[in-house]
Amino acid sequence: MSFDSPRAGYTLPVFACAAAIAALRWLQHPQAITSVTVDLLDPAETVAIDVEQVAGLQSGAALAITRSDPGDNLDLTRHTPLWAMVAWGDKTQSESIVVHGGEGLGRQADGQAAIYAYARRLLVANLQRWLQPDETIQVTLILPEGRALAKRTSNEAFGVVEGLSLLGTTGISHPLSAPGQLEAFRGNLRQKATWFDCLVFCIGENGLDLARQVGVNPARLVKTANWLGPLLVEAGMQEVESVLLFGYHGKLMKLASGIFHTHYHVADGRLETLTAHGAIAGLPTAALQALFACATAEDALQYLKTLEAETGQPWVERVYHQIVEAIDARSQSYIQTHSERSVNVGTVLFNRSREILVKSQTGIALLEQVLLV
Repeated sequence: MSFDSPRAGYTLPVFACAAAIAALRWLQHPQAITSVTVDLLDPAETVAIDVEQVAGLQSGAALAITRSDPGDNLDLTRHTPLWAMVAWGDKTQSESIVVHGGEGLGRQADGQAAIYAYARRLLVANLQRWLQPDETIQVTLILPEGRALAKRTSNEAFGVVEGLSLLGTTGISHPLSAPGQLEAFRGNLRQKATWFDCLVFCIGENGLDLARQVGVNPARLVKTANWLGPLLVEAGMQEVESVLLFGYHGKLMKLASGIFHTHYHVADGRLETLTAHGAIAGLPTAALQALFACATAEDALQYLKTLEAETGQPWVERVYHQIVEAIDARSQSYIQTHSERSVNVGTVLFNRSREILVKSQTGIALLEQVLLV
């Protein structure tokens, strides 16, 4: 059975940028605008983005609206509107472009809007081209559906509340959930397997971003989305010696229970995994019952931290050590079963604060191996 190549779309920062360009152009010269061009920067190409509406608000301010199109990706932000309000700055403004997060744009733990590096760079680079040397602007980005949509994402697990984040390192939205994309993932893995004997698997952008921050060689990184099982097997087939699994604890702990497709629609089992390994680690019955009753994996981790403070026992280390060692063992067994190859697997888990929570014994060794010298 063959699949047509999935259609790529664009990431949320691109549509936010397009709306801001349209609003700025209207502010400079009121006009009908149905599309604008955006330089994606990464990749180095210019694309046309449709503009749904643009209008003046009051003297010195304009609003434009675009709609997200992620391509053939099962993305909950499909067709969500992105608004950009652009207003002239004042003489006290030290920067020519100041970007704010409005309603529906998430907030990070420090209170700052969840507008990450690529989104800011994209906005500044594209808007600066339309400004005269003496002009300054204030840009406010609004996602009217963002607060509601965020409840269906893992944003809060990574410390982003009250809305969606403008996350990503590229302007292209690759259809990670489309069946044909698995072949593209395999192709990427096969290429990197010719360069390195140890690869680093990350499910999504948060893992990729944190891996780079801690010094992992970016060329070793393999984005897996939720297809960890097929790509672990592919690593075996390509005779990769080692794989380091680098990911959020609430996702990767599923592997400890033998769940190798990590999308929540397929299977969950996180609280069952935590409770089972808590029993192995020696948690008393009352604590196991409380752990199982937690609403999320992050809540369960916080419960273990509270229990540590109350009892003086290192329950987080004990329970999560059991989990990462089980992830390693299950993954190695899975690869052996489905590819008849032996691959050394290590695990590094991080928490919602994007801090490394625990490493397996093999994970410690592999992490040192994949860091840039």
